[in-house]
Amino acid sequence: MSVFRLSKGIRSNVCRKTASDYFPSLRFSRLVHSLGFATVKAEEISGSQPAEVHNLVQGKWIKSANWNTIVDPLNGESFIKVSEVDEIGIKPFVESLSKCPKHGMHNPFKSPERYLLYGDISAKAGHMLSVPEVSDFFAKLIQRVAPKSYQQALGEVYVTGKFLENFSGDQVRFLARSFGVPGNHLGQQSHGFRWPYGAVAVITPFNFPLEIPLLQLMGALYMGNKPVLKVDSKVCIVMEQMLRLLHDCGMPMDDVDFINSDGKTMNKLLLEAKPRMTLFTGSSRVADKLAYDLNGRIKLEDAGFDWKILGPDVHEVDYVSWVCDQDAYACSGQKCSAQSMLFIHENWSKTSLLSQLIDLAARRKLEDLTIGPVLTCTTEAMLDHMKKLLQIPGSKLLFGGVELENHSIPSVYGAIKPTAVFVPIEEILKGENYELVTKEIFGPFQIITEYKDNQLQLVLDALEKMHAHLTAAVVTNDPFFIQEVVGKTVNGTTYAGLRARTTGAPQNHWFGPAGDPRGAGIGTPEAIKLVWSCHREVIYDVGPVPQNWKIPPST
Repeated sequence: MSVFRLSKGIRSNVCRKTASDYFPSLRFSRLVHSLGFATVKAEEISGSQPAEVHNLVQGKWIKSANWNTIVDPLNGESFIKVSEVDEIGIKPFVESLSKCPKHGMHNPFKSPERYLLYGDISAKAGHMLSVPEVSDFFAKLIQRVAPKSYQQALGEVYVTGKFLENFSGDQVRFLARSFGVPGNHLGQQSHGFRWPYGAVAVITPFNFPLEIPLLQLMGALYMGNKPVLKVDSKVCIVMEQMLRLLHDCGMPMDDVDFINSDGKTMNKLLLEAKPRMTLFTGSSRVADKLAYDLNGRIKLEDAGFDWKILGPDVHEVDYVSWVCDQDAYACSGQKCSAQSMLFIHENWSKTSLLSQLIDLAARRKLEDLTIGPVLTCTTEAMLDHMKKLLQIPGSKLLFGGVELENHSIPSVYGAIKPTAVFVPIEEILKGENYELVTKEIFGPFQIITEYKDNQLQLVLDALEKMHAHLTAAVVTNDPFFIQEVVGKTVNGTTYAGLRARTTGAPQNHWFGPAGDPRGAGIGTPEAIKLVWSCHREVIYDVGPVPQNWKIPPST
């Protein structure tokens, strides 16, 4: 929500123009606004007026004979029809990727004007997302398919727009900055260049339908690659509309292919098209399968069982309680950075922290989507996991643990109140309990435990055994405590200090896991260069050959 509050302050000063001021193709009326790029109106999508999502390949929007019907996660009504490509229909996509050479669509020696083109596209698209009518359109569209509060959805749009602004002008060109090193003799210099892979694939999940696919897609394009984009079908309508906006901002139609399919079909496409690099954001199970199938030509931003430690120094209990609630339950806990385990120093147990967590969780309502449908885990599965945890000696339910009341969420999705289960730190470390306790539940569910001064090593032992190292928070202003914990952990995005959190990554810092050579980052120049380019060294050696040089003896 802090991002949203910031954006309100900025927009009130600089965003008084309408979209039609920036782009004449957009027209608005007092009664019904019409966005020139859009083919849907978020508020009107329903069972009686279902939206359609198409595929994009070789510069053309196409339909297939197969339609996958998406149900409204709030009421079960069939409200979106997705044209899905089957295994027989992947040939045009394979052909499209095969047309891209290994040296890419552009590189420092080829078509450098495309760096400038994407700087211009980013500038225009960033402006577009700052226009109130456009940002509202995408925020409401996100809400329809991945229900979250309007503030959370608008925050996603805001971060995406700021990312695009960051890479406007010359900033795309600067991503390909090279360096030179003097050689051994006159006329010799070695130069390091960032080089594209060529044909690549981007596969992204449901929980951030705009931010994750757009940031990774643009990174691929900036560096000179030709991507095929696959977004979870439940939310693919958001990126379909964003691609249409990018086309309106000058992106060539055939620069990106967009496919809707099931996982089996996408796997077949990857095996046949053989992209030089694939970015996958999603579950660890699928990530490991893809890494095997693609012979390691992959970057991963996979699951995160993310932890937060409250250090021994107690400050600002109200603020820390609020951040803990946001980290665990915003977006119904469906963030790869959501707080999955909270380690509370015994000093915090003497404060109002736990009672405040109960009160803050109770404020969340389905009516404003501060709690809502869980799209990858059923109510039954989450409650069954809770029951297994409660069989551990000393464990107890702190709050939640029941289904939402008075809802019409379909049974294929989950609907529970924000839930926290306490498990003693000694029990967590036992071999028979550890896998169960650290199982990621992608919903409003967290484990809370307590440790004493002499038990910090137990906490560090628990963290060392974890296999996913995405985000973490060390809530303390004690520099020695920070040194101890950060020095003995590995999470790729770690916040340290009194205001530390696990979620809410803005566009200005790296977001991604560590401890895995396959790990992918997102958002920053370093992330883009790591994921979407490789190093190429060109050694210039033009001479002159020394005077009176003679052929030496063989060596």
